[in-house]
Amino acid sequence: MDPSCLKYALTEEERAAFNETGYLIVENALSQEQVAALTEETDRIYERKVQEGHDSKTALFHPNFIPDHDIFLNLVDYEKVLPKVWGILGWNIYLYHAHMIVTPPSLQPKSDKTFGWHQDSGRVNVEMETHPRPRLSLKVAYFLSDLSVPDRGNFWIVPGSHLNDSLPMPADRQGQPEGATPVCVKPGTAVFFDRRLWHTASPNWSDITRKVLFYGYGYRWIRTKDDMTVQSLWNRCDPIRKQMLGAGVNCNGYYSPTDADVPLRVWLNEHQK
Repeated sequence: MDPSCLKYALTEEERAAFNETGYLIVENALSQEQVAALTEETDRIYERKVQEGHDSKTALFHPNFIPDHDIFLNLVDYEKVLPKVWGILGWNIYLYHAHMIVTPPSLQPKSDKTFGWHQDSGRVNVEMETHPRPRLSLKVAYFLSDLSVPDRGNFWIVPGSHLNDSLPMPADRQGQPEGATPVCVKPGTAVFFDRRLWHTASPNWSDITRKVLFYGYGYRWIRTKDDMTVQSLWNRCDPIRKQMLGAGVNCNGYYSPTDADVPLRVWLNEHQK
């Protein structure tokens, strides 16, 4: 890893904003060239899925897309993003989940029905006996489409709700919870969000197709959330990227890591002042 990536390290202002609101927006994380290339590969995958039987009128949720092309693999330890991830979670981390979402126009009339609000991680939110719930992980969403205005299938959030174990919903299931707001961003934007942040997808009432790549980072002792087949990539990855893809010396190393388990820690000890 090139030490120049440290210029993208999490700032104290960013840390404070993330801790307070549960999310962080980084504009221009991807160049126009990166957005174009990622969009091309995303479109290729989408067309393949349609040919395999996916209904083109519905959103595509495609996990385990990292092995599909090296352009996705290269974002696993992306220099403009990973330093902020370890700045929030620390060095004992890896990519535990990744999914691509392509949301075509819904072709449905706009309504005020309450969206599907949730916190990530499923049973974790039932079985962990703490308040507030533990952070454990975060996601980075790379937006490839222009979602700078609402009604384009925008990701919605309630800022600051990551410290709340519940979120009151409208009794008649019409409208959104108090404080809810759409995330309106341009292509190339990266949005970091705490897994506990109450959030939701929304219908795409526009005439464009929404395309987003989600990279989920968590502690190495967390199980993968999809059937990731990234092990096939290990033999051509450098040590830090290999750590991000879940490699380790043995099972105990996920709980009590040695330097061989977490080369990111070794690298940080050498390069951070």
